[in-house]
Order: sequence, then C-alpha cells, then structure tokens
Amino acid sequence: MFFKDIFAAALLATQATATIYYAGVAESSGEFGVYTHGLLIWVGVGATKTLGTGLPGTFGVDYKFINESAIDVYVDQNHINLFRVAFLLERMCPVATGLGASFNETHYDFFADAINYITTTKGAYAILDPHNYMRYNDPSQQPSTGSIIGDTTDSKAATTAQFAEFWGELAGRLKDNEKVIFGLNNEVLIQMQPHDMDTNLILANDQAAINAIRAAGANQLIIAPGNGYTGGHSWTQNYTGNSPASSAVLGNLTDPVNNTAFDIHEYLDSDFSGSHANCSQSGPTNLAPLTAWLKTTGFKAMITEFGGSNSTGCAGYIAGLVNYMAQNE
Repeated sequence: MFFKDIFAAALLATQATATIYYAGVAESSGEFGVYTHGLLIWVGVGATKTLGTGLPGTFGVDYKFINESAIDVYVDQNHINLFRVAFLLERMCPVATGLGASFNETHYDFFADAINYITTTKGAYAILDPHNYMRYNDPSQQPSTGSIIGDTTDSKAATTAQFAEFWGELAGRLKDNEKVIFGLNNEVLIQMQPHDMDTNLILANDQAAINAIRAAGANQLIIAPGNGYTGGHSWTQNYTGNSPASSAVLGNLTDPVNNTAFDIHEYLDSDFSGSHANCSQSGPTNLAPLTAWLKTTGFKAMITEFGGSNSTGCAGYIAGLVNYMAQNE
C-alpha cells in the first residue's frame, strides 16, 4: 500500500513555528475512467479499454468525487481538515464546447455537492483540483496526451484565455465559500516529448488564472503549480530545451490580494514517483533549496502530495518530512 492519497500540508514560509495548518487526504476518483490500454500497460496493469471510452463517463460507475461516510471518518475520528478533490476539465467543460465558462451543469452539480459536503456539512477545507497536467482535450493517457493549454503552435489547444475564463467561472460560483482553495492544475510536466511545456508558459497560465479568480471576486487561497510535476526537489533545477527552472520564472507571479502559494509534490522513493516500496530520498534535504528560495522571495508553498510505502523503512522518512514542514511554516 502506498500513501499517495495522504498528505499533510504546511504553508512553508520564512519563520519556524512548528505548526501544521492543514492535514489532509487527496480524494482521487473524479479523474478516473478515461485511461486507455496503452497507459495501463505503461504502469504494468493489464486492461482492455480503448481510446474514446470514459468520456463523459457515468457518475457513480466510472468515477465519483467522494464517499461521504469516509469523509465522516476522516474528519470525526482522524481530525483531517483538508480534502483535495480531483476532477477532469473535459468532464466539467466538454470537448465539444471547449474549455471556458460553459459547464456541463449536471457534472458541476455532482462536484458542488461533494465540495459542499466537505466544507459546509463537515467544516473542512476543499482544494479544487483539475487533474489535467495543464492539458486539455484528451485525458486518455495522462500525463502524455492532450494539447498543452496555451500552446500557440497547436491548433487544437485551449488558449490561456480559455483557461482563465474557466477559472473565472468556477471561482465566481464558489467565491462565498471561505473553505474552498483553488488548485490551478495538477502536476505540470516537461519530460514527455513532444509535449514539453516552457516554464514561461506555466507562468502565463498561472497568472491568467489568478487574475480571473480575483476579477470574479474570489479572495480565497490559490495554489499554483510549477514545472516538472511541480516537484519540490526540482524547483531550482533547469530543464532540457527551453524550460528554465521554476525558481527562475515563477517569482514573477503576482496576486492582488497576496494569497497565493505554490503547489508542491514530494515523494520519497528513488525517482520521486511514489511508486516504489523503498524510500531513499530525504525530504528535508531535497526541499532545502526550495525553502531557501521561498525565504528569499517571500512566497509560500503548500505540499499537497507526498508519501512513501507502508514499509518499516519509510516511516522515518515520512516523519522527517512532516517535521520539516512543521518547522518551516
């Protein structure tokens, strides 16, 4: 069993006060039901699904956002106060109409019901998580399929303006829910040729979304991704081609209400994927350059994914990372 669905989140900043503000669970399944045979072979699982199946999918059969009884246990017994709720842009904004302000209202209602249960019924926080790797139009083999949002060389790609329009619409609907956190997109990456994304394009997309959210009157916390799966260990590293380090570009991000943090993922196995039984990466060591950058620039970060396996050897690594977060609030 891997703890890829468990996370603790501290806003890493400039002072050490030994506080964890958010302890949470990543509620995966809203993005389920669209993967093809090709991707499943890639991760070592046999399957027979073919391209094109899974969209839009049947709610409660192919995908679901939360299990309410599980939320009850997490909040009431385990004192969890934050849930990251994944969804697909292609289900919220069908490909036939395109990314933007035109939603599948039935799908949105299912999503809103989940968010309201978490935030209103249980009093916890909810991160809205478009689980799309900054791509749109084909999630069949995430993260390598779909057009890069804002790619002006791809005639099929949704534009940065469309991405902003989507976020303005969603934020406007939820602007009065103070328990909502806007997660702009899951795990942007540059490694999948020919699907590379320039870090400057990530900045443009992040900035456009922030501007639209604030223009909609929503002042809640925003968490913005960087490049390379938004990994903390690689935040200050340059990438191949025309993709500078996240630290070299994303310091230019602005927020008129100063309530944006960077979204960080950090796994403790050999390749930072969270897919191996053994832990070998030191979270504190690997996060030190990011933490130094945050202190220099005055930004904050939230670790929304981290973990290792339930092997005995991983326990100390996980504890070390949690303690590091608490000490660097």
